Amino acid sequence: MNRKVNINRNTKETKIAVELNLDGNGVCQGSTGIGFFDHMLDLFIKHSNMSLKLDVVGDLQVDAHHTVEDLGIVLGEALKGALGDKKGIERYGSIILPMDEVLIMLALDLGGRPFFVFDVELPYETIGNFETELVEEFLRAFIMSAGMNLHVRQLSGKNTHHIIEGVFKALARAVKMAVRVDERNGIPSTKGSI
Repeated sequence: MNRKVNINRNTKETKIAVELNLDGNGVCQGSTGIGFFDHMLDLFIKHSNMSLKLDVVGDLQVDAHHTVEDLGIVLGEALKGALGDKKGIERYGSIILPMDEVLIMLALDLGGRPFFVFDVELPYETIGNFETELVEEFLRAFIMSAGMNLHVRQLSGKNTHHIIEGVFKALARAVKMAVRVDERNGIPSTKGSI
């Protein structure tokens, strides 16, 4: 089963090319030019056991918004494309994940009906040159393109870096569960298709 896909997106604001392998080795190659965001992508790929190669050029002279949101769109398209007909996948993933003083609860469904709940408080507006409100923008773009239902809730914590890191690690672990293949599953829906 080949669960690897290449996706390109070119606009006046960004040029993005990604290669995503769902059955990878946890390595992220490439950079967005946004240090903190690159750190989050690295740990997302590491903890999901996927592989990602990315080539990103964005209008960072404006700000990071277009780059972060467009990469969310492309990664969502890549995840959806790599899953194909979704035959055999577990479909659901959930976790309660600690990150120092932070506790994140996250659950997702790859059932094709996007919905997003983000109940997280980020005390600081920036980390380095990264605007923390872009976490929500990235996740929204990602889940809409992937056709994912995602609920994220912060149960405790006050360090902004730890909160965001907890969210990305929880997302990675839940995605890893949901994309896992068990051939006994067939299409994981009573409808017969997702």
